[in-house]
Amino acid sequence: MEQLIVNSLGREKRYARLNNDVLEKLVIEQPAMQSMVGNIYFGTVEKVLPGMNAAFIDIGQEKSGYLHRDKLSSFLVTKEDKSISSYLHQGEKLLVQVEKDPTGNKGPRLTGIIELNGEFLVYMPKGRQVAVSKKIESSEVRERWRQFGNQVKSEDEGFLFRTNSVERTEDEALIDLQRLREKYDQLLTVTKGMKKPGLLYEKNSFLAEVTEIMKQMKAGVVVVDQLDWKKELALLNQNPDIEVVYHQAKENIFSTYRVEHEIEKALNSVVPLENGAYLVFDEAEALTIIDVNTGKFSGKNQLKDTVLKTNELAAEEIARQIRIRDLAGIILIDFIDMVDLKAREQVKRKLENVLRKDERRTRMVGFTPLGILQLTRMKTRVSISESLMTSCNTCEGLGKVLSPDSVAYQMERELLEQRGKDEEAILIETTDEVRNIFSGESSIHQKTMEEIIGMKIFFTIQEAPKPYYLIRQLGIIKDLEQKTN
Repeated sequence: MEQLIVNSLGREKRYARLNNDVLEKLVIEQPAMQSMVGNIYFGTVEKVLPGMNAAFIDIGQEKSGYLHRDKLSSFLVTKEDKSISSYLHQGEKLLVQVEKDPTGNKGPRLTGIIELNGEFLVYMPKGRQVAVSKKIESSEVRERWRQFGNQVKSEDEGFLFRTNSVERTEDEALIDLQRLREKYDQLLTVTKGMKKPGLLYEKNSFLAEVTEIMKQMKAGVVVVDQLDWKKELALLNQNPDIEVVYHQAKENIFSTYRVEHEIEKALNSVVPLENGAYLVFDEAEALTIIDVNTGKFSGKNQLKDTVLKTNELAAEEIARQIRIRDLAGIILIDFIDMVDLKAREQVKRKLENVLRKDERRTRMVGFTPLGILQLTRMKTRVSISESLMTSCNTCEGLGKVLSPDSVAYQMERELLEQRGKDEEAILIETTDEVRNIFSGESSIHQKTMEEIIGMKIFFTIQEAPKPYYLIRQLGIIKDLEQKTN
C-alpha cells in the first residue's frame, strides 16, 4: 500500500512517501532552505559575460542569479548563434524564473522563459512552442492537443499539455489558459511599479509538490497533521482509491510511521545491507562517492555469484538512498570487484531499473577502466544532509581533528622558537592528554625542553572538545607558578 505522510505542523515542512512501509522518498523544507525553484523575479542585468555566454542577474536576493543565453526568450525566437551581448546589456530589466536553487557559493540558476503551471497545462508567455506530455500514450490524443494549442496560441506563446489533460475537454483547457494569461498580465502590471529587483511570484512549492505526489498515487492513503491541509488535499483529490486522513495524535506523525528512524539512517555515512555487507557514503559539494564493502563476505574465497548478488542488493539500496538523500551531481559507485563484464552489465541494469522510479533526470555514464560506475543526477534542491547538517565547529567540516600527539608536537616546535628570550617561565593552557604526551614519563621530555629553551614550563589544564594548546603568558617563576592547576 502507498502512503504519503505529510508533517506540516511547525515551520519545518516534511513529507515522506512509503510503499509497503518502505521509505521511497523524503523531502524536508526549512524556512531558510525553502526552495526558490519556480519563483519569478523582476531582475536587473548586473554583469554580462560573453566568454561564458551568460549573465549575472540581480534579483534582490543575497546572491545574484546565473542566466545562460540559451535560456533567453529572445534567443528562442532567433536561434542565431550570437554572443549573449547581442541579446542582453548591463542594466537591462527583465523577468526571470528560478530553475535551480543556490548551492554552496553559487547563486540560483535562472531562465528567462517563464512558466506558469495550470491544472491541465503549463503556460509559457514567450515559449513559442506547443508540446504534449510524453506520458500520454495515445498518439492521436497527443496530436489533437498539439493542433488545439497551435490554434489558440499567439505567436509568442507556448504550451505544455500535462498528462491529466487527456481526459479534459478543450473548453476546460481554454478556461485554464485564460486564468494563466490573466495571472501573467498581473505580474507585468506589478513590475511597472517596481524600481528595484525583487520577488514577483512565490510558488508554494511544498504544497504543490505534495499535491503532485498525491495525483501520481494509484491507491493508498494520505495522512496529514494539519486540519486545513487535510481539507484542501481532500478537495483536490479526485481518486476514489485514495483516502485523505487527519492525524490527531499528540505523537509526531513521522514518529508514528517510523520515518524519524529513516531520517537518522539518511544522515549516517554507513548503511548496512541485509546480507552483512554495507555501503559507505562520502558527500562533497560537487560529487558523491559510494563504496560497497563486503562486510562478512570479505576474503579471497568469495564466490562470483555471492559477489554478484551482493552488488545487485547494493544497487537496489543505493538507488533508494539516492532518492531519500536527494543526492545529485556526479555520483561514483565503487562496487565489489567484478572481472566478468556480463556481471558488471547486470548490476548496471539493476541500478537503471530501480532508478526509473526516480522523477529526477539521471544519466548512466557507465563503468570506468578501474571498475567505478559513474552516473549523474539533476540537482534542483540541496540534499538532506545539506539541509539538516552544518559544519562542525570543532573539526571545521573535515570530520576529523588533530590528534593529541600532533598537537603536542606542534607545541614543542613553538616552544623551541622561545629560545633566547629573557624570561624565567612560560604558562601554557592545554588539555590533559596533550600535556601528558608532551611531558613524557616522569616528565622527562618536559625537563629536556626546559633546559633547551632556558625557561620553566607551567601548565593550566582545561577540558575541551578537541586537543589544543595556548601560550598564555611569559614571566617570572613566582607569578606563573601561582596560576597553575
